[in-house]
Amino acid sequence: MSQWRRVIRNYELYLFLLPAIIYFIVFQYAPMYGVQIAFREFIASKGIWDSPWVGFTHFERFFNSYQFWPVIKNTIGISLYELAVKFPIPIITALLLNQLVFTRYKRFIQTITYAPHFISAVVIAGMIYLFLSPRNGLVNQLLAAFGLEKIFFLAEASWFKSIFIFSGVWQETGWSMIIYLAALTAVNPELHEAAVMDGASKIKRIFHVDIPSIMPTIMILLILNIGSFMTVGFEKVYLLQNSLNQPASEIIQTYVYKTGLLGAQFSYSAAIGLFNSVVNCMLLLLFNYVAKRIGQTSLW
Repeated sequence: MSQWRRVIRNYELYLFLLPAIIYFIVFQYAPMYGVQIAFREFIASKGIWDSPWVGFTHFERFFNSYQFWPVIKNTIGISLYELAVKFPIPIITALLLNQLVFTRYKRFIQTITYAPHFISAVVIAGMIYLFLSPRNGLVNQLLAAFGLEKIFFLAEASWFKSIFIFSGVWQETGWSMIIYLAALTAVNPELHEAAVMDGASKIKRIFHVDIPSIMPTIMILLILNIGSFMTVGFEKVYLLQNSLNQPASEIIQTYVYKTGLLGAQFSYSAAIGLFNSVVNCMLLLLFNYVAKRIGQTSLW
């Protein structure tokens, strides 16, 4: 049977796909025509199509800018810190939670860890300012109670990355571990029963049964995280940023916002954003290839 006959025979299934295809064409692919603005000197009165071509001028300007290395360094630093801390904690939490016997206690832990995910970035930033206030903040009150000096956390650049990462851990751990808990429910109980018969402790069962069973899920999510490696959350960084911590908090996304929207340098900011997307895409392809070569699960 030819492919077209199969399509006609199963046209109902293809009709289900049609809304999703239209959505991607209209909202994801069609707007890509605007990418050309990165290679033009955009003039608002002429529009995108009639603005003159300038090639890679805006990319060269960014690479030669004195802000290039600080921005790249901060973006990579926060991304690596996030990958090293924020990625494994939901896995560890899910593995430990899966071992809990008391169902009510397990649900209680899940509820209190999920809840912060639904708090907006603005509220989270406000809470961070309140907790870390050098005058009345809870953290500084505790430091003073132990005879330690108060710290103006958000005014010191060295504290910014830790504040950003660990507030993200608190907010997103419960939400991120949902997928790992779902993967753990699919682990064959007979494997655990056999391990118990062999005298394996809970820790050994985690390492030798649970982790190998959910490794494909871990690899898929790791590849997806690598695919957005250079994309650090803009909202919270911008809300927590001030002139004192800016040496550590200026990332690509905040720099694009300031040059593009505040500075009206649309072509320049589009070039920076395109550079960021290309790097993310290359990292995704590279890591997916490496995962496939070493025999792990890959996206394709």
